[in-house]
Amino acid sequence: MLRLLIDVNVNVNYSLSDWRPRLSGFEPRDSDYADRVRESFDRQRIMALIGAQLVRLEPGECEIQLPFKPELSQQHGYYHGGIIGTIADSAGGYAAFTLMPRDASVLTVEYKMNLLAPGDGELLIARGRVLKAGRTLVVAQVDAGVVKDGRETLCATLLQTLMTMHGRPDQ
Repeated sequence: MLRLLIDVNVNVNYSLSDWRPRLSGFEPRDSDYADRVRESFDRQRIMALIGAQLVRLEPGECEIQLPFKPELSQQHGYYHGGIIGTIADSAGGYAAFTLMPRDASVLTVEYKMNLLAPGDGELLIARGRVLKAGRTLVVAQVDAGVVKDGRETLCATLLQTLMTMHGRPDQ
């Protein structure tokens, strides 16, 4: 009898600082995508309310950061899961929006988020990237991490479907 022993050790405290998977083939349909995305982000009042900042944009990618403040926490003092979901949703949405035509806007159809560790840190970072960009539907993945004492820990991952709303410019 053959015995197979599989040792599975999952450590969610790995660093996300080198997270930059490159998916080839993504070309923005609008050469001014960065300005269009930043203008849309600036109109999202929830981002201003919580203090989120859009810090990086590339075709098919977006990074949003959110410094900690007690008003964003749950009863244990960690970032609230709803706050993590809020910036993760926007990071994936804006990653998708970078690839959409000028006369379109973006709308989340659904997402599934797994919380992997407490959001315990002084900075929350959500990094969204497009996995598949179709004519109408876009699938994106977002990893969210918290930075505490200079160390980044993965706290959530999200898989998201977004809709390109053709003929409805984002305004």
